[in-house]
Amino acid sequence: MEITLDMFQTAGLALALLLVGQFLVNHIDFLKRCCIPAPVVGGLLFAILHLITHQMGIVTFNFDGVLKNAFMIWFFTSVGFGASFKVLRKGVVPILTFLALATIMMVIQDGIGVGLASAFGLDGRLGLCMGSIPLVGGHGTSGSFGPQFEAAGVARAEVVAIACATYGLVAGSLMGGPVAKAKIKKYNLHSEGTVQTEEEVETKGSSITSEKMVTSFALLLIAAGVGTYINMYFEGKITLPTYMGAMIVALIIRNVCDVAHVELPTETIDACGNVCLSIFLAVALMTLKLWELAALALPMIVILAVQTVAMFLFASFIVFRIMGRNYEAACLTSAFCGFGMGATPNAMANMQSITRQYGPAPVAYFIVPIVGGMFVDFTNTAVITTFLNVLPK
Repeated sequence: MEITLDMFQTAGLALALLLVGQFLVNHIDFLKRCCIPAPVVGGLLFAILHLITHQMGIVTFNFDGVLKNAFMIWFFTSVGFGASFKVLRKGVVPILTFLALATIMMVIQDGIGVGLASAFGLDGRLGLCMGSIPLVGGHGTSGSFGPQFEAAGVARAEVVAIACATYGLVAGSLMGGPVAKAKIKKYNLHSEGTVQTEEEVETKGSSITSEKMVTSFALLLIAAGVGTYINMYFEGKITLPTYMGAMIVALIIRNVCDVAHVELPTETIDACGNVCLSIFLAVALMTLKLWELAALALPMIVILAVQTVAMFLFASFIVFRIMGRNYEAACLTSAFCGFGMGATPNAMANMQSITRQYGPAPVAYFIVPIVGGMFVDFTNTAVITTFLNVLPK
C-alpha cells in the first residue's frame, strides 16, 4: 500500500516528529551529550520505521517536498544575515587562521571522498556527499545538495549525505574531548582566561516581539526572493546550491546596515532560522529511503573511517600547533573536531566539556561561533562548488 502526503500533512508529521525528538533528547543522556538535534532523532526514528514497513511490504509513504526546500532556503538566508564583517574585524587574525584551517580540511575531505568514491567505481559527486557536504555542512547542506545532485543524475545522493552527516555528529562529539584532554595532560596546559569575556558583540533587543518576528520574516523572504535572480544569472555557467543567492543578498543587507548603523533584529532572525532548520531537518530525515543505502554500505564505511582518521591527524598535529600549542589551542582543537565532523553546536559542546574541567577559554569561545556560525558555510559552499564544476558529469 502507498500513502501520499501533501505539503501540509508532510509538515504536520515533521512537527510531530520534532516534538518526539525533543522528548527523547531531553530524556536520553547520550543524545544530549552528543548534541544530536531533536529533528534528526525524530526524523531518523520515522525513517527506520518506514524502512521496516517498506521491507515487510506493509506501507510505503510518499511526501511533498515543497515546504522542505522553502524552509531550507530560509535557514541559509538567516545564516547570511549573521555574517557581519564588523564582528570579524574584532579578532581578524585568529579568526581568519582558524577559518583557513577549516577550509583546508574541507578540501582534504572532498579529495578523500572523490578519490575513494572513484576507486570504488562510484560517481565522484557521490564522493562529495561523503566529504565536506555532510561533515562540515551537516544535515542542512546535505539536504540542500543531495536533491540537487539527484536531479543531476546522482542516485541516492541525499540519503548518503544525510547518513554521513548523522555519523559525523556522533564522531565529532566523541573525538573532540579526548583529543583536547590528551594535549592538556601531555603539555601540562592551563587556562589563562579570566571570567567570561564581555564581548562587544551586539546584545541589543534581547526580547523577541511580534514586531521583530514580522520584520525578520520579511527580511528572510525579501532576501530569498532577490537571491533567486542571482541563481538565475549563474545558471548554466557554474553550479550553485539553491540557497546561495539568498545567502549573498542577506550578507549584503547585513553589512550595508552595519555601515549605515541600522539595527537589524539579528536575534529574532536567528530564532526564525533555527525554527526553519528544525522543520527542514525533520522533513529531510523522515523522507529518507534507508533501503537505498544497502548497495553503498562498504564504500561508506571505508570512506568515513578514512575521514575520521584524517580529521584526528589534522586537528591533533596541525590545528593545535598553528593555533598556538597552548590551552586555548587545545580547546580550539576540540571544537575543530566538533564542527569539522558535525556542526557548530557540537564544537561548543566539546569546548564546554573541556572548560568545565580545566577553566575558561575566552579566545576560543570568541573564535568558534564566528567561524562556525557565520563564515564556514560560505567557504564550504565555495569548495564544494569548485569540486563540482571540475568533476566530470
